[in-house]
Amino acid sequence: MPTQYPIDPRENFPLPEAEILNLEPTEALAPLTKGEVIGGHTMPWGSNYTFLLWVTAGENQCVRAIYKPREGEKPLRDFPAGTLYKREQAAYEVSKLLGWPKIPLTIIRDGPYGVGSMQLYLDCDPRITYFDMRDDFPDGLFPLAVFDLLVNNADRKAGHCLLDEVKNIWSIDHGLTFHTAFKMRTVMMEYCGQEIPPSLIADMKNLRTHLNEDYNSLGLLISAEEIKALATRLDRIIENPIMPILDPNVNIPWPLV
Repeated sequence: MPTQYPIDPRENFPLPEAEILNLEPTEALAPLTKGEVIGGHTMPWGSNYTFLLWVTAGENQCVRAIYKPREGEKPLRDFPAGTLYKREQAAYEVSKLLGWPKIPLTIIRDGPYGVGSMQLYLDCDPRITYFDMRDDFPDGLFPLAVFDLLVNNADRKAGHCLLDEVKNIWSIDHGLTFHTAFKMRTVMMEYCGQEIPPSLIADMKNLRTHLNEDYNSLGLLISAEEIKALATRLDRIIENPIMPILDPNVNIPWPLV
């Protein structure tokens, strides 16, 4: 798959002395939650402080995790201060209930700079972005576009879509989500006006039933008003399953990647 950057930035990442394990989410949950942070480094991109940490997962073994501390969040005019890390986990929880899109295991825990989100690191080539994938995987990317509409994602950059070594598509960076006002900004303009597949609508109907029965899990992560707005968006999508027409002069993030 083509990329404009010849050198993989991962080649410059320092490595731990411990063996790096690539665990399934069920296996990684315990070390990610309770493991000791034994090192790591800052990530070379992102507007907020982001770290790739090494977390113990056995004797001389570790897993890698993306850590975004609350104290490293830059103040924003339109999102409450100190809430982005919770929105990361809220997006993960909604994706689990839906069954899509793929979001790496995400928890909240203390780290070197205090409480923040901790997400299992996905070892993908960061040079491959949405712009490289869109022609080859239009159906596989559609759930990400629908998810962004549902969670009101204000920051779908091309680099927030990842492709792993077995061609699974993953979604990352969900800190700017769940606002009560329409904030959607995305590079995925190709889906504007398209009908949402019935299979995705069926999953959203199941999510609506769950929201009716249990607000508690999300209530620890986003406000009651934001949960209500989520439910309203869900109802509107189910009633009218068409992706909205967005303004390319307004509803796009910057930078694009």
